[in-house]
Amino acid sequence: MNSFLLILVIVLFIIAVWFAWLYYDLKRRMNAYAQLIRNQDNFPTDAKGLENLSNAIASLHSTFDLRLATLDSDNARLSTVLEQLTDGVIIANANGLIQFANPAAQKLFETSNAIGHSVTEIVRNHQLVDAWRRCQQTNEMQSESIELPARRLFLQIIAIPDTHTSGSLLLVQDLTRVRRLETVRRDFISNVSHELRTPLASLKALTETLQDGALSDPDAGPRFLGRISIEVDALTQMAQELLDLSRIESGQVELILAPLAPQSLINSAADRMKMQAERAGLKLLIKCDDDLPNIRADKSRLEQVLVNLIHNAVKFTKPGGEISIEAGSREAVGGIRFAVRDSGVGIPAESLSRIFERFYRVDKSRTGSGTGLGLSISKHIIEAHSGKIWAESDEGHGSVFYFVIPLAKN
Repeated sequence: MNSFLLILVIVLFIIAVWFAWLYYDLKRRMNAYAQLIRNQDNFPTDAKGLENLSNAIASLHSTFDLRLATLDSDNARLSTVLEQLTDGVIIANANGLIQFANPAAQKLFETSNAIGHSVTEIVRNHQLVDAWRRCQQTNEMQSESIELPARRLFLQIIAIPDTHTSGSLLLVQDLTRVRRLETVRRDFISNVSHELRTPLASLKALTETLQDGALSDPDAGPRFLGRISIEVDALTQMAQELLDLSRIESGQVELILAPLAPQSLINSAADRMKMQAERAGLKLLIKCDDDLPNIRADKSRLEQVLVNLIHNAVKFTKPGGEISIEAGSREAVGGIRFAVRDSGVGIPAESLSRIFERFYRVDKSRTGSGTGLGLSISKHIIEAHSGKIWAESDEGHGSVFYFVIPLAKN
């Protein structure tokens, strides 16, 4: 019995020693781990034992939360930028499945949910898809530009390889407006060159004729000099109108806005054009509603618009015709509607939408002198007043040019 108790005591002692060793080994490891954590930056160095370990872990957790909050903030900022970006951004994995597409990309490719679909499904253009595939195969940046006539779009895609995930980043840019501006610039240079060619060629011919002896001719000399003066005036007018148009379009012309009575405006314009209308054998009438409210406008600029419109009406109305200048209140449009109505040759329907373009002239019905800039200048002046200008015409029976100017605020 005693031997049994002795054996039991020895076994219990060994078990106790074993547990004690486990406890001290665990404590040693925990202290070592705590010391490791304490050695990191921003952690306390005076804590002991389990309390030290708890504090260290709490500090580590706080640092992790701070870094996570910073990362979330950066992600939110990046997400906002991508959502507001006008260029399309698409991220695809190595298999060509789209993992991200910002709203601009989905709008450009007319889809509401690109995520999970392949690049081929969403892009639906073999040239753009080929650029993406070349990027995947060569692991180099690729670029491709295409025109979509059906949608009147001009797109450029830039495919950039992602060396970390074997995927790719697609940047899609809508260059439609840039392409249109390039077209406008090219057409502008072409039109200016064309408009300058005629008077310069005429001046050249007239000068050579005078040099060949016509200058001493008492009849031909003065006539040719008169023609030279006319061509120089035309060039001067073109240069001035080009300068005016450039200043207006670039916002360099400052409007002097003040309350203005519509009756005063149309009377002033009519007085300036009265003699020209009489020489052309035309009646110039004024029709203005009584007690019209004032508009807020630059009088000299609006008078320039009315003079341009009346001048066109005079030029393209046959003798015996009639031109009326009208003004009336239009509550529906929130301003005063002005009109210059003529009984002239009219404008073809297919040309009405283009008559306010620079240098555009209706060759079939409106032949004559002029730069083709007057209506374009008038359009810009009216729009600078926050107004609207348009035309209506019945070919062979006359035209009406309307513009609306907002009322002056009380």
